[in-house]
Amino acid sequence: MKQKSQTRQTGATKAIKDIRRATRKQYSAEEKIRIVLDGLRGEETIAELCRREGIAQSIYYKWSKEFLEAGKRRLAGAVRGIDPETGFNYDDTKRYIDGTPNLDAAAKAAVFSENVKHVFPRLANYLK
Repeated sequence: MKQKSQTRQTGATKAIKDIRRATRKQYSAEEKIRIVLDGLRGEETIAELCRREGIAQSIYYKWSKEFLEAGKRRLAGAVRGIDPETGFNYDDTKRYIDGTPNLDAAAKAAVFSENVKHVFPRLANYLK
């Protein structure tokens, strides 16, 4: 008799899980990016942001990690190839910044990191 009740419970549990899976909100890439950027701005706590958006904090942190890792990959050279005219990589913007005569060391540092940290204060914690 216990086996039958367990089978019914398992069937009911399965049905509930299937319904939840079918009605779960699917977030587009743009929505995920917007939510992660809102969190990085630091205008509200992550808990408040997640409550407002209706997501678990673990989901936010997963998206945030994916976002930052994708950014690292992109900055590492997603635009492959060498410009045949100059002989430099297409995505090598650092040489343009370094070659600009009217930027001192502090301005160059601001371009490379400090401006980003100002716009996204929580990003500084990830970059340590």
